[in-house]
Parts: sequence; C-alpha cells; structure tokens
Amino acid sequence: MVILNWNGRTFLEQFLPGVLAHSDGATVFVADNASTDDSVALVQQQFPTARIIQNSGNLGFCEGYNQALLQLGPEFRYYVLLNSDVEVTPGWLRPQRELLESNPRIAACQPKIRQFGPTVAERQQFEYAGAAGGYLDQLGYPFCRGRLFDTLETDTGQYDDPRPVAWATGACMLVRAEAWHALGGLESAFFAHMEEIDLCWRLQNAGWQVWYHGGCAVFHVGGGTLHKSNPRKTYLNFHNGLALVYKNTHSAELPWVLTIRVLLDWVAAVRLFLQNQRADYRAVFRAHADFFFRRAYWRQRRQSQPQKLRSRERQGVYQGSIVWAYFGRSQRKFSELNARELT
Repeated sequence: MVILNWNGRTFLEQFLPGVLAHSDGATVFVADNASTDDSVALVQQQFPTARIIQNSGNLGFCEGYNQALLQLGPEFRYYVLLNSDVEVTPGWLRPQRELLESNPRIAACQPKIRQFGPTVAERQQFEYAGAAGGYLDQLGYPFCRGRLFDTLETDTGQYDDPRPVAWATGACMLVRAEAWHALGGLESAFFAHMEEIDLCWRLQNAGWQVWYHGGCAVFHVGGGTLHKSNPRKTYLNFHNGLALVYKNTHSAELPWVLTIRVLLDWVAAVRLFLQNQRADYRAVFRAHADFFFRRAYWRQRRQSQPQKLRSRERQGVYQGSIVWAYFGRSQRKFSELNARELT
C-alpha cells in the first residue's frame, strides 16, 4: 500500500494511524514527493512501521506513484493507491482483495467512497471523487453512481452491490501489480487528474475488468491538495479530458466524439465567463491550446495499444450524453438514467 505525500503532515498525523490499524497486515509505504514540511520526520518518529520511499522531487500524482511502485519488489501481487486524506474503516481492504482473487481478469477495484466530515449527515453522503464507482458517457465525460456533476446522493445502501465499472478512483484503488506493470502505470504527462480514468480505460482496452465493491467503505476529505475551484485544476481537467478521449477512443468514434467534446468545452468556458470566473475561463483555452499543439499525444496514440474497444464493448459506459441527461432532462441521480443505455 502506497500513500503519496507532499507537505501532508496534517493528513498523515490524522489518518495514518487508522490505515496502519485497519489494513489487514498490508505493508504501508509513504512515498514522499520532496516535501518541505516535516512529513517524513513525523512518519519516521511516530509511525516507524510505515516505510518511507523518497522521490527525487515533486513529481505529481502520476509520476510520483510510477517511481514509487518501481521500487517495490516482486513479492507484492497487489498495490493499493491511497490518498493521504482518506479515513479507512475496519475490514475495508479484505473484500476487495478477495474479489480480485476470485477473478483473475479483474485488474482494479475501489470501495465505496463517502465524504469525510464532522456530522452524520455529511458522512452519509457519497464523495465527489469516486462515490459508488466510476462511469463514462459516450463522449468520455466521467461521472459516478451516487454523484452526477455536483449532485451528491445520500448512501442508503442503494449501491451496495459489487459490479464492473468504467473506472476506479485513484483516491483509493486496489490494482493488480501484473496489470499495472503491463500497461506502464499512470500516464505521467497528465501530472494529476483523470489519470486513474485513463489507466482503467487502457485496462479495459487490454482485456481486463475494473470493479466497484460496495461491501466496504472509506471516507475522503477531497480537494486536500488542489481544491476544485482552483484554475490549475480547471486546466488539468479540461486538458486531460481531451487527452483521455484522444488516447483511448476507438478510431471509428474518435472524430465525432472529439469534435463534440471541444464544442461542449467552449460552451463551458462561456458559462465560466458569464459567472465572472475569468481565471477558469482562460484555463479552458490554455488547456485546449496545449493539447492541440503538444504533439506528444499524437505520437502516444500511434504508439499505444492498437486495440481500442468501441463504447458498447466497454463496461460502465452510458450510451448517451450525461451532460444532456443532467442539464437537459434534469436527471440528478444515477437511478434516473435509462438502464438500457448502460453497459
């Protein structure tokens, strides 16, 4: 189990004791991205059973994990990617590990992700980054069971069933080491955001499955490193969203999917402008400019997996537009989507 850290002393002090107590004997590593606070000293002094991996600099989420996991030995069959701002619960890991052991084609899994908060009502709500399993629509827009855009559902047990999904959250993901190394880990050019969606999409293209297990739960603070209102996060979401689609979409679907994505991004940019969110507005167009003029992505598509599944061949795909369902049809819950349009 690897917790990636950058100046996260407060989160480590708060949540690492629970991870060490409730992870069924898993070996816990803290991979530090050259923190300038006393995170490493804290772990060494107060949590000596956790091992330290010292990265060479602030490598971001993607390369930070890539470099850290390269340092682990072959004795580890599974990796857990766990955010430092996650509170785990007793028995949270075992059901996921048993699921992967029961089916060798399952490459990754996530538990139920609920909000961390001081009140019972807050802790019963699903959390933005992962909720009850990740889905994509035909255009590659991500959403979750339990969370459509900013509408979060209360967990009443409606999504307790284990099931295949499109993606598992990087906030708390169990992944098979064999599959991780076969695909080369996370896309380092993403730096952060949507990297787990890219990995899970590539896993499906390679013939693996991704699952959600509703029989276990963790609580996520969310936005602990980069708040969702930060223009840097806006940039990464729009830039990586285009790269995600371009890298992984089947050739027959790519032209129309990419065209519609660009147009909808421009609509979103205008909406940000009208809401006086000028920094976010500019971030959208910087993201597009960098994507279209950064030839690395064009090369990556040619060099990456030759097999790319159509949307109906992948699991966890909504055969429609989640944007239209939410804003046009006012469908605010996953259960309100047409079940026949879900693969």
